[in-house]
Formats: sequence, C-alpha cells, structure tokens
Amino acid sequence: MIDRYSREEMKKIWELNSKFRYYLDVELAVCKSYNQMGQIPDSALLEIIEKADFSVERIDEIEREVHHDVIAFLTNVNENVGENSRYIHMGMTSSDVIDTALALQMQDAGKIILKDLDILLETLKEKAKEHKETICIGRSHGIHAEPMTFGVKVCGWIDLIERNKRNFEKALEEARIGQISGPVGTYSNINPEIEKQTCDILGLKPAKFSTQVIARDIHAQYLQSLALIASVVEQIAIELRHLQRTEVLEVEEGFAKGQKGSSAMPHKKNPISGENLSGLARIVRSNSLASMENIALWHERDISHSSAERIIFPDSTILVDYMLSRLEKTIKNLVVHKDNMLKNTNLFGGIVFSQKVLLKLCSKGMLREDAYKIVQTNALDAFNNHGSFIENLLKDEEVLALLTTDEIIECFNIEDYLKNIDSIYKRFEI
Repeated sequence: MIDRYSREEMKKIWELNSKFRYYLDVELAVCKSYNQMGQIPDSALLEIIEKADFSVERIDEIEREVHHDVIAFLTNVNENVGENSRYIHMGMTSSDVIDTALALQMQDAGKIILKDLDILLETLKEKAKEHKETICIGRSHGIHAEPMTFGVKVCGWIDLIERNKRNFEKALEEARIGQISGPVGTYSNINPEIEKQTCDILGLKPAKFSTQVIARDIHAQYLQSLALIASVVEQIAIELRHLQRTEVLEVEEGFAKGQKGSSAMPHKKNPISGENLSGLARIVRSNSLASMENIALWHERDISHSSAERIIFPDSTILVDYMLSRLEKTIKNLVVHKDNMLKNTNLFGGIVFSQKVLLKLCSKGMLREDAYKIVQTNALDAFNNHGSFIENLLKDEEVLALLTTDEIIECFNIEDYLKNIDSIYKRFEI
C-alpha cells in the first residue's frame, strides 16, 4: 500500500528549494560539458562544483530588487562561487535552465506515479483473484442486464489502469527532453554539442527544435495523460459509490473503528473516498485544459505559460499521486457483500435470464419476434408486480408448448454465464 512517504516525496520535488536545486543541476551539467570541450579548466570546474550553492532566502531578497527569479538564483550562486562564476550560464538563456529543470522534475514525479500505478495494479489483481467466481449482476444504463462476476468487473478496472499507465509512460518519455540553445533557440552563443552533452549528463534527450522554450504541446500531453489517469480513477470510484447505495449494498468502503459518517445521523456510512476522488479528478482535468491553453505562445517565446505551470504541475502530480494512493487503499479495504450481490442478481425470479429463454424458444422454431413478446410479457409482469419470472414461465402455455420444465429451469443456470471467464483472466495473466 502507498503511504504518506510517497506523497511527501512528491511534494518535495516541487518545493522552492528543490526547484533551485534542479536549476543548479542543469547549470553544473552545462559547466561539465564545457569542461569536456576544453572551455572550462579542470580546476575551475572543481571549484564551481565545490562552491556552487544557494539560499532560498537570499534568492528572494535579490528577486525583490531584480524581479527575475533566474537572475536572482544566478546572482546568489555567483556570490558563493566567486571569480570562476564567469563560466556559469555562458551562452544560455533563462528558459534553458527553467525548461530543462522542469523536464527533470517531470521525470522524477513520473517515476513516483508509475510506482503508484504498479502498486494499484497489484492490489486490483489480488481483488480480481479473490472474486473471480463472486456472482454479481452486470448493469447497462444502470439497469440489471445479465450475470457476471465481481472479479470480471475488477478486470475491467485493471484494463483501464494498465492502458493509462502505458499512455503515461509514452507522455513521460516524450517529455524527457532538455534544451541548451540560447535566445530564440539558434545556438548563437553556444555550441549545439554542449546541449547534447548536457542532456546526456542529465539523462535527457536534446530537443529536436526549441524556440527559446520547449514546445508546450509536450507538457500538455503529459498533463493530459495525468487527467486521463484521474478520470479512470473517478470511473472506478463512481462504480463503487453506486454499489454502496443502501438499496444496492453490494460493496462498502472500509469503515474504521470510531469513524462517524454524519453529524446528524449516526447510522450513516458514506462513500467518502469515492466522492473525494470524483472531486479531485475535476481539478486535474481542469489543469490539463490550462496546459493546452499554454501551447499558443507569442512568437518564439513569452512567459504566459510560466505562471500557470507553477500551479498545474505541482498540483496535478501531487493530486494524482494522492488519488492513486487513496484508491489503492479503498480497494484493499473494500467490503464485498457476496450475499447481496447474489440476491440482487436473482431479483424478480431471475428476469436477467430472459435472453436465455428467448434463445431457447427460437431454437425450438418460434419466430424471434413472437418469442421476444412472450418473454418480455412474463418478465415485465414479474418486475411490475414484484413477482417471479421463472414462475410466470412455468405457467405460460405458449412456453410450455415448446419447452419442458427442465428446459426452462436450465435457462436459469448461472454457471452458463461464467463458462468463458477463464479466457478473460488469461488476458490479464491473473
């Protein structure tokens, strides 16, 4: 189970101190690249590495004067390095540092989210194994359709999470790029080889093209993939919320000792985790919309994207990390009411077996339209009058003219609905 340490680790990535640490990692990698090309002496590089440091408090102090956070950062680093600071930031522009550092933050945040997804998948697979043969009713339009198992339902959730994990991995790889290309991306005062070597040091790929900033469709894809993860988490959460309704009561979220559901009604046990996840998914989706708005920048670069990204990247990654953690805990502690699942499946004398009866009558030579009308009449009578579908069939002369009692009863054999479940499970290697 994911714990609070995962969330603390995610939060730390986006703290100011960490942001400037990523900035410093980029600057030092550039200095190392210059050194490899013989443009910074070994002694100077060693001194830069040894002395380069910063203080968030000092950066804030400088920024209040210069109104530019990267300049404030560099000024503070230069204060610590001294004479050899002349080698720092050579030929670079602010976005070289900002966008390359952001790529590193995105990668580190992505590693946590991938771990979260793996842990959630493990828990879902355990739940699917446990309930492979737990009979429940499948629903379409919210209405009883045909029998299935709760395990098969969970397999559907596994499919959602696996697919969106692959989608996120692609977005994460697409975002694994940095740039050290100078003003308007023309390498006017920096050798493209510096960019290549710097990205190699940082575990990134050099951007194929940058216009002083890395194109924001890449960042939008990353945030959209997070929005998709949040949306499928919500899909699972909504299903659990529906199944916990009092008149359904097929599952319940775990209810801790001493927990209370309502300030006014002591009997309440509410699906608060599912509701929480639904609400948070709306925020992550909204953030992805902001990321798409960031794609259209003026000419080669403006900073209209910057203010939004200071919010949407920390918020979205932290929220998705939390959402995956909370869903995993909810699934692990889920209370499954097998008896209620079976009872709901058999409501109204098994009207959900209507297709079997329809097909059986057709197999005996009855026209489909005629068979449909007979089966529907008996099923709706049971539904509308709180009766029994199977009892109605056993009294219907038109049905009995073609089917024996045993043949009618055989249509209600629930095992027939489960004969291909193994083939579904094999697809998930469960």
